[in-house]
Amino acid sequence: MKNTESSAAVKPGRTSGAGRLLIAVYGVFAISASARAGYQIATHFNDAPVAYLLSAFAAVVYIVATISLAKPGHTGAVVATTAICIELLGVLVVGSLSLFDPAAFPHATVWSMFGRGYGFVPLILPVIGLWWLYRHRQAAGE
Repeated sequence: MKNTESSAAVKPGRTSGAGRLLIAVYGVFAISASARAGYQIATHFNDAPVAYLLSAFAAVVYIVATISLAKPGHTGAVVATTAICIELLGVLVVGSLSLFDPAAFPHATVWSMFGRGYGFVPLILPVIGLWWLYRHRQAAGE
């Protein structure tokens, strides 16, 4: 027989409920950024190698964030926080550079113009991700 009193007292963790939606969105971005970078590198690498390598780096960051967000426990939370902080820094730096020095990015990356090509989701997503991790920091030991 299940102990309903103790299971009712357990708070939902960061990998359940809305956390699953967050993981799914990161998963979509991991696939999207990987496909974009793969296509750009395979077909037009010589046109803008820095921009395309940044897209590939963004894809790796999204993959790591997706996997670590889905992994319960403290280590998953630490890796997810690190990946999402790198993502936010990348969006802010690349977004600023592409805005103030457009010649530096002749072709768009995932993070160019703060993710304008993706409806600014790359700018908003890390903020939501960090908020979610902060909100569920107590549940990191799931």
